[in-house]
This record gives sequence, structure tokens and C-alpha cells, in this order.
Amino acid sequence: MCGITGWIDWDADLTRQRPILEAMNKTQCHRGPDAGGVWFSTHAALGHRRLAVIDPAGGGQPMLRCRGDNTYVIVYNGELYNTPELRRTLAARGHIFSGHSDTEVLLLSYIEWGKDCVERLNGIYALAIWSEQDQSLFMTRDRLGVKPLFYARRGNALLFGSELKALLAHPAIQPQVDADGLAEVLIMCPGRTPGHGVFSNVYELKPGHCLIYNRRGLYTYHYWQLESRPHEDDPESTAAKVRDLFCDAVTRQLVADVPVCTLLSGGLDSSAITAVAAGDRRQAGAEALHTWSVDYKDNDRYFVPNLFQPNTDAPWVKRVSESLGTEHHAFIIDTPELAEALTTAVRARDLPGMADVDASLYLFSRAVKQLATVALSGECADEIFGGYPWFHKPRAATEGTFPWLRGSDERVSMLAPEIIDLLQPEAYVNRRYQETLAEVPRLPNEKLRDAQHREMMYLTMNWFMAVLLERKDRMSMAVGLEVRVPFCDHRLVEYTWNIPGSMKNFGGMEKGILRRALAGLLPEEVLSRRKSPYPKSYHPAYLNTVRQMVLEILEDNSSPLLPLINVDNVRSMTKSAGSFFNKPFYGQLMTDAQFLAYLIQVDTWLREYKVVIS
Repeated sequence: MCGITGWIDWDADLTRQRPILEAMNKTQCHRGPDAGGVWFSTHAALGHRRLAVIDPAGGGQPMLRCRGDNTYVIVYNGELYNTPELRRTLAARGHIFSGHSDTEVLLLSYIEWGKDCVERLNGIYALAIWSEQDQSLFMTRDRLGVKPLFYARRGNALLFGSELKALLAHPAIQPQVDADGLAEVLIMCPGRTPGHGVFSNVYELKPGHCLIYNRRGLYTYHYWQLESRPHEDDPESTAAKVRDLFCDAVTRQLVADVPVCTLLSGGLDSSAITAVAAGDRRQAGAEALHTWSVDYKDNDRYFVPNLFQPNTDAPWVKRVSESLGTEHHAFIIDTPELAEALTTAVRARDLPGMADVDASLYLFSRAVKQLATVALSGECADEIFGGYPWFHKPRAATEGTFPWLRGSDERVSMLAPEIIDLLQPEAYVNRRYQETLAEVPRLPNEKLRDAQHREMMYLTMNWFMAVLLERKDRMSMAVGLEVRVPFCDHRLVEYTWNIPGSMKNFGGMEKGILRRALAGLLPEEVLSRRKSPYPKSYHPAYLNTVRQMVLEILEDNSSPLLPLINVDNVRSMTKSAGSFFNKPFYGQLMTDAQFLAYLIQVDTWLREYKVVIS
């Protein structure tokens, strides 16, 4: 993975603006610690930071190729998983390669097929290609949005970058936030409306979309979307197809010229990835696969089972690792470093996020990076197979709101009255909810329950999954660790989209069809383990630490957070912290301690980014 940035400007000679582009590029050194490069022409400037994963010697960027009188230049962040097939096709059409990088394959694919090349890609990517002769920029993002890409127009200029910080390094982009942006942070956060960049007139290219910018203007279009059709396979055929697609996705994503590991929780999804990866290594006669897990100091002492987290991971991790013969590493986080990393996580995301759930992943990724450059992770299985609790509660489909966004009244009560009047939280949430529902690809005459399942899957993929993918990208790339997500293989997603909810619950268990598909790969008890999310700290010392940090903010008259919150209500909440939210206010993990940590992150963001509310 890498970091990309660029600047197209019809009114300026960008060859004279090298310091600005280099400053934009420098902000993303963490994404590409191995090398960096820039390229300039009169109206185009492109920058790249490289994390070398495939073809370290030959895959440098920006990469140039000439065809006739035209020069094409690419900057690219991601991994292409069908490189061999595309390479053979291009070679048969007369293209000559100078290395074995996927970057070269991507650039030649664009030269050969133009913007239609995206339909041939299997991978995770965000890329930009400049055509000097046409004076045109083409950008695209992978189908599920695993890799980020932000952009903004200012006059006749277009600016873009993998992360918001790259845009903010340009003098034309100010850290201003309007009412909608503030609602994204205070109401929807850690979720974010698809395409919304929070800062004023800053956008994120949506998953499965392309962007073209030339002298005629800017336009975006989708090149991929889910298609609803009847599912005609029986359960056994469905399980077999799921297994084939899943195993192929994992195998493709193991390709790298650097050390590869898996992140292992002992749950169904990460264990399945680990099983395929370990088997691949055994077949190749390679050394044992390295696996990593994360937990918190004294969590075994303070953990209390609940609806969302029924058990701890450690015993399951041990069972899977021993069964598959992996070289396992357990990383333990203590309270002081977790609290300290809250601010680091804001800098990585450029926004407030999932509080310590982000911070712990940053620390975990930093530890993994010591021994590996690439990791495979189990995100997105619950989204496409219906594993979350809200898929199995009939009320969730009829409540008329995002099912993971709970405790809204309690959360809104923490805001200043004038902020509530400005943002109209209930109306804002409902607007975003209805906008998303209107996009759902419907299947005519579908049974009500299956139609509701389809709605829930679409909502979850476009919102909740996007949060987890953003978290995984920013926290891992903050330390130069590339994380791949096999369950986001678009072929698998396309197939599972049309499996009825009743079949997904094959055998009366959530994700039952996936469990059936994985039979024989894992120990039986692992196959039947109930879903348990990414772990969080239950140590009372952490709650006490973030409570004290919030109280210090409340006593600081210079805090930019204070005008946005109801100080008395927040102070009262700190006294009852531990029992304020009856259930997570967001997702499965975020309760009292995480809400306080989120306030700390908002304060940090406002201060460090010098945010101006307009």
C-alpha cells in the first residue's frame, strides 16, 4: 500500500509549485516509508509515497509510459490480485513489461482499455492516471472502498490525496467545517456519510466510482454496483461456491515479496483465513505462518460477558493456533499507552473516530509491523453474511434508523442546546437513512423478510463496514502495515448479496452458510463459536483515566470543545460513567468509556487541526 496525492490546475504553472506538492506528499510518509517521488508538467503535479510489497526494485512511482505522442503517468495505492491474468492478456496484445509490479500492469491496462480497464480489476485500489496529451485526469476507487481517496475543487484546480491531511497541506484547503460537517462529527461519528469529506467542499470518491477531470469540467460515475437477482443454488451448492470463492480470494491475497501474517481472534472469520493461509504455506514447504492477536492487561480479570461480546478471544486463539501449527504472537495493551494513543489515532484518521477501538488497533499494528509488512484480516464477513445482532432482530428492520446507532437521546443530551438547534440531529440521521434506503437495489416480488435483509445488508455495507475499513486502513497504514481483507473480494460479495437471509442462517446459526462452507477447515468448536467482536479494555483503570482527562478538558476555558457541549450534562455523565449507556451507543463496543474517549478525540481534533466552524 502507498499514499498518493496530486494537483491539477488550468490557471497555474505547476512546475513552479514544487514545494507545495512536496509538502502534500510528505504528510503521507507513514503510508509509504520506503520511497517517494513527484512528477510535474505545466498543469499537473503528482506525488507518491511507497510501501514496497511487490517488485521493490521495479515498481517505483510516479510511473510513466509513452504511447505514440502521449505520456501517461500513474500514482496508485493498493494491491491488484489478478495481476498474472492481466499480464498475460496484455502481453498477448503486444505490451512489453520492464518489471513484475502490479503498478505497471495497471498503467498498461489503462493504456490498452482506457477507463473500461476498471471492469477487469480484482483488488483494492485508489489510483490516478494523467494523460498529458489529452490534459485529462482519471481516478478510480475499488468496489468496496477498502482504499481511500479524497478530493476537492478550488476554482479551476482539483486536489486529491489518500488522506485528508494531504489536502489540508495545500493553502487553498482550509480546515473549515459547516453544519453538515459538524453533524457528521457530533451525530454520525464514527460513521460518515458516503462521499462526505467532513471539511467544507471536500469529498471522498465513493467506492466503485470513477472521476474524470479535464478542461470540460469534473464528473463522477459508478462502474460497479450490486445487482439483485433470484438466488437459484441450493444450500449445498451455495456452500461449495462460497468456499471456492473464499479460498481463491485468500490464496490470491497471500502474494507478496515481503513477510505476510494473519490477524487471529479465534473467531470464525479470522480463523478461516488463517487456515487457508497456513495450508498454502505447508503446501509450498515454507516456514510456519505467523499469527497475531490483541488483548488488554487484566482483561481476563475484569471481562464480563454480554450480548455483544459473549466470551474472550484468548482460549480460542490458542486452540486455532495449535490446531493449524502457526507461530503465534499475543500483543497485550496496558491502560496508559491506550489512553495516550487516543490522540495518535486522531492524527492517523484526521478525524475523531472509534476512540480506544482505533487507538488499540494502531498499537497492535505497530507491534505487527515489527515482523511483517502485510497482514490478512477478517473484516467484512459479518456484513456480507449477516453476522451482526441487528440482522437477527426483526424490530431492527422496522425501527426506521441505523440499527448500530443507539443511545441517540443520551448522546444528543451531551450537546449544547444551540448546537442541537443548528444540527437537528434526529432529522439529520433520518435524512441520511432515507437517502441510503432509496439506493437499495430491489428485487421485484421478493419476500418481505428477504427484502428487509437486503436493506439491512446494504445499510451495513455502506455505513458500518465503511467505518471498519477506514479504521483498518488508517490505523495500519499509520505504521506502514498493509492489511488485506479477503472477505471484500467483489466476486464473493456479489454472490452473497443474493443469498436469502434464511439460507445465510443455515442450520439455525448466524452465518450458518459460511460455517457450512468452511466445514473441515477448522475444529468443530471453532466453526460453531458465537460471534464476538474486536476486543476492548474492561479495566476500570481505563474508565477512570478517560474520565479524568475529560474533567481536565471541562476545566480548561480555552478548550474548543466547550462551546459544542452541555458542560453540566457531560460533568454529570462523568460521575455516572460505567452505567450511563445501557447498551453500546455505536456498534457493539462503544459505551461509557468510549464516549468519554470520543470527547477527548473531538477536543484533540479541534485543537490540532485548528478547525473553524462556519
